[in-house]
Amino acid sequence: MPTFVASLPAWLKYAVVTVIPWIELRGAVPMAIAANERAYLPLVLLANLAIFWPGYYFLEFVYERLPEGGWVHRKLERVRAKAHPFVERYGMIGLALFVAVPLPGTGAYSGTAAAWLLDLEPKRAFLAVSAGVVIAFAVVWASSELVAAGVKLL
Repeated sequence: MPTFVASLPAWLKYAVVTVIPWIELRGAVPMAIAANERAYLPLVLLANLAIFWPGYYFLEFVYERLPEGGWVHRKLERVRAKAHPFVERYGMIGLALFVAVPLPGTGAYSGTAAAWLLDLEPKRAFLAVSAGVVIAFAVVWASSELVAAGVKLL
């Protein structure tokens, strides 16, 4: 667990971990399961869903102000390159699948960035990103429960 959240109240700890880019619910769900604090799982899901709107409009505000070729600009362009084939081929379902893959570099932040960078209609993009987050949540939750059950057997 990141040391800067260890002393926070449990509900805030999971919310904070969930909104950390590249960790998101993929880190918060197993953390809650390992600590036997499953009651906070709905909060993890809601916090991850809440990333879309601030992220979408933040990109709209800040993207043109980023130095071209800078670290953040390159990261965003990499997200565009990774997500574009999914969206090109499968549309909004492709965006949802891109978000749903529980691997680093995918998730709500990347899906939000991809939606903005690919100039997708915000409401439809929000539904696609939300569907992907819910799928990722279910996959990570189920996987975490299986691992926790296996650990208990040992």
